[in-house]
Amino acid sequence: MEPGKLLAAKASEAVKALYGAEVDASLLQIQPTRKEFEGDYTLVVFPLLRTSRKGPEQTAGEIGAWLGENVPEVASTNVVKGFLNIVLSPLYWAEVLDDIAAAENFGQLPATGKTVMVEFSSPNTNKPLHLGHIRNNLLGDSVSRLLAAGGDNVIKATLVNDRGVHICKSMLAWKKLFGGKTPESTGIKGDHLVGDCYVAFDKLYKSEVKALTDGGMSEDEARKEAPSIKEAHEMLVKWEQGDREVRDLWKMMNGWVFAGFDETYRALGISFDKVYYESQTYLLGKELVQKGLETGVFTTDPDGSVWCDLTADGLDRKLVLRGDGTSVYITQDLGTAERRFSECHLDSHVYVVGNEQDYHFQVLKLILKKLGFDWSDRIYHLSYGMVELPEGKMKSREGTVVDADDLLEKMYLEAKATSEESGKLDDISADEKERLYRMIGLGALKYFIIKVDPRKTMLFDPKESIDFNGNTGPFIQYTHARIRSILRKAGEIPAQVRNDGISPKEIRLIRILSAYPGKVAEAVAALSPALVANYAYDLAKEFNQYYHDTRILQEPDEAVRAWRLALIRTVADVLVKAMGILGIELPERM
Repeated sequence: MEPGKLLAAKASEAVKALYGAEVDASLLQIQPTRKEFEGDYTLVVFPLLRTSRKGPEQTAGEIGAWLGENVPEVASTNVVKGFLNIVLSPLYWAEVLDDIAAAENFGQLPATGKTVMVEFSSPNTNKPLHLGHIRNNLLGDSVSRLLAAGGDNVIKATLVNDRGVHICKSMLAWKKLFGGKTPESTGIKGDHLVGDCYVAFDKLYKSEVKALTDGGMSEDEARKEAPSIKEAHEMLVKWEQGDREVRDLWKMMNGWVFAGFDETYRALGISFDKVYYESQTYLLGKELVQKGLETGVFTTDPDGSVWCDLTADGLDRKLVLRGDGTSVYITQDLGTAERRFSECHLDSHVYVVGNEQDYHFQVLKLILKKLGFDWSDRIYHLSYGMVELPEGKMKSREGTVVDADDLLEKMYLEAKATSEESGKLDDISADEKERLYRMIGLGALKYFIIKVDPRKTMLFDPKESIDFNGNTGPFIQYTHARIRSILRKAGEIPAQVRNDGISPKEIRLIRILSAYPGKVAEAVAALSPALVANYAYDLAKEFNQYYHDTRILQEPDEAVRAWRLALIRTVADVLVKAMGILGIELPERM
């Protein structure tokens, strides 16, 4: 049992013995003691004063005295106003370390029996992945790993937005402006080439709008009447009608994009259990629209468009089908949600999507509810903030985004430069250096993005993320490599070691180690891998302070030396578990 839970259970027994009242142990406030006070954990007694009918100091003193007499793990207690500080015995902490080291899956929570789908990435096939997609992918992957550590059966899914007017814009630009160029003929990665087409379309479209407005047309009308946008919409209609020429071009260009996406996913260490394509699911949404019309959930406007009126629910009217019969995003989201819950027998579904889509998911859940799907309450939108750069926001249409492939290469080069400057890799082979540079660069990127609470907008600075000091991935990677280096030099550690003279620094390390399962549970409840990331940093930071102040290999007492080695080995093992939830690999040497 975790130390905090043990003390909560014993404090509950104390309250019953002293005051004759039943108190749920989970409701007691037990927290790590602040560093300026003596103690390992602190019980906040103020909520118990109604039960004890005594002052805070007397209540704390009585509970402390009972714990000291009846709980052998408690070495001493002290009272500071309404706070009872509890010191646990060194022998107890030694046993805690033994239990952690012996646990086969320390930090893995019991199976819940629930199946959860996490949908993330979900790119459009009109542009390559960029920095915003990277945050989405890294959050989705780490949330999936986190929920698996929390005991859920997790299905990682992505919905590829491979149809719609966006891809028609790229297709039209390729036909008009690119003269039959292909990834093979240009040497340009397929998703990048299609992205270039999308940017080219936007420039053409803007020039047409300007020409029309210069001729006296209003800007709103010009945006609708520009020849290129009308052609793009006509192409979409032809696609939905199955026009062979349009479909063949669509398949070819999407094939280029998919090959490019796969390459980027491999570099990020991202994979999916299920891949859905909008081109295969949008018709499912149309079936639900028909059902909604039959049941009165939806209504048809004079132009043939279909709407859901949500004004009575405090929202707005929502278009679910255009007048020309083509789908909108909400259409296919309705269909894919229904298919997933029925086919995969989901207990819940997590959508990892930026906060600009908050309203969309409000509408999605409400419409599904109106259509009679009770599981709509088990849809969760993990709404995350945007990634910004020192120079501001990115814009795909204008080609001002930070490309994912370019960023990965930049991270590799930053890791290489920083590592070579440190001189710590001079004695390893060139191949191993290259592997390490990739590992460090990717670890820096992942950690820098995941350590920020998902709901917050973040500013990304590649150079800051690669720093070997501070709250960074490389700092934690280097800490792990340092521990493994010490263990290699030490050789074999005896299986059974004991240290009865554990220092306060060692107790702090064990206390942080013991908190890991609770931190995983907290992160699962909050759907925030950032909590695990910052836990790993706290553990690494505490180890480095311990290493700076404590003799390990130089310790003359063999039993103490062996115990300390067992302690730091456990630290390394838990770092691997925590960083594994983030999808970050830790090197054996750096």
